[in-house]
Amino acid sequence: MKRLFSILADYIRETDKVLLIFVFIASSFGCVAVLSATAYTENLRQFFTQLTAMISGLVVIFIVSNFDYKNYKKYWFLVAAIGLIPVFLTFFIGYAPEGTDDKAWLLLPGNISFQPAELLKICFIITFAVHLSKVKSTINKLKTLLPLLLHGIFPVALIHFQGDDGTALVFAAILVCMLFVAGLKRRYFIIAFSAVILAAPFIFFFLLSEDQKARILYLFDLESNLQGIGFQQWMGRIALANGGIFGQGLFRGELTQIQGVPEGHNDFIFVSVGEELGLLGCFAIIIIIGVICFRCVRIARLSADDMGMYISSGLFAMLLTQSAVNIGMCTSLLPVIGITLPFFSAGGSSLLCVMLGMGIALSVYKHRNTGTIYLHE
Repeated sequence: MKRLFSILADYIRETDKVLLIFVFIASSFGCVAVLSATAYTENLRQFFTQLTAMISGLVVIFIVSNFDYKNYKKYWFLVAAIGLIPVFLTFFIGYAPEGTDDKAWLLLPGNISFQPAELLKICFIITFAVHLSKVKSTINKLKTLLPLLLHGIFPVALIHFQGDDGTALVFAAILVCMLFVAGLKRRYFIIAFSAVILAAPFIFFFLLSEDQKARILYLFDLESNLQGIGFQQWMGRIALANGGIFGQGLFRGELTQIQGVPEGHNDFIFVSVGEELGLLGCFAIIIIIGVICFRCVRIARLSADDMGMYISSGLFAMLLTQSAVNIGMCTSLLPVIGITLPFFSAGGSSLLCVMLGMGIALSVYKHRNTGTIYLHE
């Protein structure tokens, strides 16, 4: 028992306590938000799923953060397999939960659904960090850059063909951020950005579905199609307005408690919090996620090597992109593309994988120094 306490004491001393505390606050806040947003169903399944994922995630954080992230260099192929195989399985035995069209989930024993793309994000960040750390000195040479781009574009294309363009966008953001941090010259970003701008009309008219076009066009006329493609965002705006500054109170949201906003416990959890806890609740979410993102950047700067810096930067890009796009969706600034809010949206696999990522970030922090002397030693 004494040895256990000394190990825990060493862990607390060596870990990023601010990040750990805010991860706990975010996941706890998310559990309460999900409980309130699903109270109208009188079914606690979503809440218990979220709570179980949170508790499991804290255990995962403790285990993973004690594992030296540098060892991923040896086992990158195993990490890649763990991330890719479940995604490939969705093309054959994929499952689409009620309310979704994409067969991007796997149905596990016990009627448990799992979204492999969430795990692939973390695995991609690790394998791409390994790749970047090996070729950093020649990253601006085409013979080095092309394999890197193939490595990065592959998961984007894979998730796109799976039908989840929102998650594919997150992968693209992670790719861009990690390349930037690795020192890729600005001219490549300028060329890529210019190519996207030039290709935008072609993408809009020939590659996007009618539904995707309608969601984009709706943003230019928010009073149109309120009973169709714009219904979710229209109700979201009403719910946010209902909340005012202080909100209507937990379990008292006028629209939240009658499922007035579709996916109010999932993609639109920000809206549910806004109605029940008001503008202050929304600011609290933004501040909590902002602190977690800032700590990831700080860990990247403190990292002992390039690989740790790339991993932390990739995690930062993942959290920032998902949060910004999700909040943009909820406030009608961006089209609805099915991206969850990290730590808050209902979904056990999403929360568990985000906390796995935080465990890896804490591993980078914990192992930033060598030769640390522990109490139990």
